Amino acid sequence: MTWVCGMLLSCSSAGELEDREDIVTEKDLEHLLHLLEGKDGRKEWQCMMERSTSNMRYQAWRREPQEGPTVYRSRTVFEDATPELVRDFFWDDEFRPKWDPMLAYFKILEECPHTGRMIVHWIKKFPFFCSDREYIIGRRIWEARKAYYCVTKGVPYPGLHKRDKPRRVDLYFSSWVIRAVESRRGDGQMSACEVTLLHYEDMGIPKDVAKLGVRHGMWGAVKKLHSGMRAYQNARKSEASLSRSALMARITTKISFDEGMDSPEPVVDEEDKSQAVDIQRQDDRGIDWKWIAIGGTVTMVCFLHSGAIGKALLLGAGQRIARR
Repeated sequence: MTWVCGMLLSCSSAGELEDREDIVTEKDLEHLLHLLEGKDGRKEWQCMMERSTSNMRYQAWRREPQEGPTVYRSRTVFEDATPELVRDFFWDDEFRPKWDPMLAYFKILEECPHTGRMIVHWIKKFPFFCSDREYIIGRRIWEARKAYYCVTKGVPYPGLHKRDKPRRVDLYFSSWVIRAVESRRGDGQMSACEVTLLHYEDMGIPKDVAKLGVRHGMWGAVKKLHSGMRAYQNARKSEASLSRSALMARITTKISFDEGMDSPEPVVDEEDKSQAVDIQRQDDRGIDWKWIAIGGTVTMVCFLHSGAIGKALLLGAGQRIARR
């Protein structure tokens, strides 16, 4: 057992996911590609922000569909970072509480050591006048052309029944592409890492309230995330063993887009199989993996659930959702 943020969490091993082939499939990858290519028939992107520091660039957009939640898109470029490091950072369940205090609970429910497919259970802390939110999320990583396509989405899970509190969020899609890009130093080196995020969810909060919170909290959340990534980068320089989730991030499904972007063909090679064996061996030895991950966030999700929304609600909109 491990105490984290005052909660006692179970560290029992996750179940096998071999029989859940419907959890995060190629259709979900195609959905991500359609969003990236603008093939979903929705309105044009509206620019929200463009900021930079000495070693990070950030851009964000949103779209307002006629029905459903706001769709957010962001592009973050980290100088002097590899795609593999950033991939592990967003997948790492154990490290996240060091920079993101908003998640109250995390547990791996099921996993597949051959494909890297996982089901995770999250509980996120909301302002005191709202109930916390609960998520059951499937996630998986594909790899093509030296880029990583990371998909997370809400999935059904009969083993956990819905409760009044925390309120479950069923509609959730948060996915991103991670790849190496040229450094802005202009030296021709592919030493920077670009992360493109597509995110939407229905948290049960009015759109205008959520947008207000996002607008006020965006840059602060981005800077916090960037600091967390650099801290993770420094921590990885040591000889410390990888967390369970970071190990799972290394199991990717190889795909090829040669036959068309809309029909990627998964190809699992021998390297993937050996990675699966390595993870199983580590699990046999026992891993002290703890808590907390929202593997699908790059910049949007953390401020959607941050104190920025609480401040916005306290300014006058809080009464609208106080009992939701």
